[in-house]
Amino acid sequence: MRIAPRTTKSTTRKSPPTVLLTALVTLLGLLALALAPTAAQAQAESPRALATGLHISNGRLLEGNGNDFVMRGVNHAHTWYPTQTQSLRDVKALGANTVRVVLADGHRWTKNTADDVAAVVAQCKANRLICVLEVHDTTGYGEEAAAGTLDQAADYWIGLKSVLAGQEDYVIINIGNEPWGNTDPAGWTAPTIAAVQKLRAAGFQHTIMVDAPNWGQDWQGVMRANAQSVYNADTTGNLIFSIHMYSVFDTAAEITDYLNAFVTAKLPILIGEFGGPADQWGDPDEDTMMATAQQLKLGYLAWSWSGNTDPILDLSIGFDPKQLSTWGQRVFNGANGIAQTSKEATVYGGGTGTDTQAPTAPGAPTASATTATSTTLTWAAATDNVAVTGYDVVRVNGTTETAAASSTTSTVTVTGLTAATAYTFAVYARDAAGNRSPRSATVNVTTSPGGGTPGVSCSVAYRVVGEWQGGFQGDITLRNTGTAALTNWTLAFSFANGQTISNMWGGTPTQSGANVSVVPASYTATIPAAGSVSVGFIGVKGATNAAPTAFTLNGTACTAT
Repeated sequence: MRIAPRTTKSTTRKSPPTVLLTALVTLLGLLALALAPTAAQAQAESPRALATGLHISNGRLLEGNGNDFVMRGVNHAHTWYPTQTQSLRDVKALGANTVRVVLADGHRWTKNTADDVAAVVAQCKANRLICVLEVHDTTGYGEEAAAGTLDQAADYWIGLKSVLAGQEDYVIINIGNEPWGNTDPAGWTAPTIAAVQKLRAAGFQHTIMVDAPNWGQDWQGVMRANAQSVYNADTTGNLIFSIHMYSVFDTAAEITDYLNAFVTAKLPILIGEFGGPADQWGDPDEDTMMATAQQLKLGYLAWSWSGNTDPILDLSIGFDPKQLSTWGQRVFNGANGIAQTSKEATVYGGGTGTDTQAPTAPGAPTASATTATSTTLTWAAATDNVAVTGYDVVRVNGTTETAAASSTTSTVTVTGLTAATAYTFAVYARDAAGNRSPRSATVNVTTSPGGGTPGVSCSVAYRVVGEWQGGFQGDITLRNTGTAALTNWTLAFSFANGQTISNMWGGTPTQSGANVSVVPASYTATIPAAGSVSVGFIGVKGATNAAPTAFTLNGTACTAT
């Protein structure tokens, strides 16, 4: 039975009475954090066991050698797709340093055996990834009738001790995924403490991760209010909290307030799951999530690589790393994304502690397919003593440099340019340790007066993902059926029933009456030959919601599919 957990959740938005309750719980949580001893004080008051491998110190996740480690990676649904063993290799190639692997303890889904878990750990190590292992059967306990308990999950981990002992440098144990629903979330605290203590009593020295209640989103503030007491209950101090951020976290203030509360209290935290595409409950602010995580040097793990029941949350289409979705492009190649910020764990030879050699300078870039608003740059690859993990393209103006784009390959399309304007670009290479190469030679590019690649051959698939009273979620897939890449595209169509677009990702809409025009975001600006990009949106509707029947791309009619 393959269930995409994101679509089975009840992330209900807050009603006015609940908002008041949430505010009260949050206030109490802040008081608890303020009055309780800090993590550092707690460590001073009760002796901790000697740290082994990955461990927590002063609110930070460190490797065994003391180097700071910031997780940058994705979730992978291994228990439902056990044959997709190449996925760990693929996410590593895209720059990830961590993968969170979905397992099952047998309560709800088929149990992953010790041999299977040992193979997963070996695959993580072979691909130089830190491995976060989680039991998914606990999802939504107390509200989801089929969910198991944290105590049952702890027993499962104890049964795996023979394959996990000695892997403390490489493995983090996430006891149970989202182990409490929205019903009586205050009941989360005691079972969480008991499960942590049960694992410690069994001799586990690994860093342990605990998920929040409210289906992981903690919108009632229970984990936030009780985090210090849960942390203090761990005899080793090697405990990290995981918040899952979806539509509950749809404003910058909610995100920064929550994460900063833990950082201020020196309580370790990461974003263990997050989504970007909007759903019927709201539109997560993934830009702030990723920017704040980078600012505070906190880990994040995007949901999820592929295989969701609702494919809007698939980072890759059909487990194909060459077909990243709009969401996948955002996570891997967007601002504050994995390619730009990930550093390999030093246990594999990455990080500033062991690798101090910078890559060689990339070759001088050349420009092609230049339009009024974009240009494609290509350069000879750099070399490195370990591995080049990405490239940063900068715009050069005298002695000033401005970030223009990033890529994990030796080509990228720079978008958002101004027509009939001269630009100068150069490229830097970087490795997993964060070492940056000398700058390449520059290339001068002048954008054309206007226009772009014509939509010579194309098809458009429009679908309604979900509907509710007064609103709906739509998805539009643009496919290039020609033999040359399409750039600087403009999609046009008309609604028949007065629908309007209120929010869009993957593109920017302009609407005049029934007529809609869409231009791409930076990560959807190029549609490769035989490739596709997708844009999604939230719309407002009346009683009827007929799909548009005609589409044009750069003025050329496309086949509607």
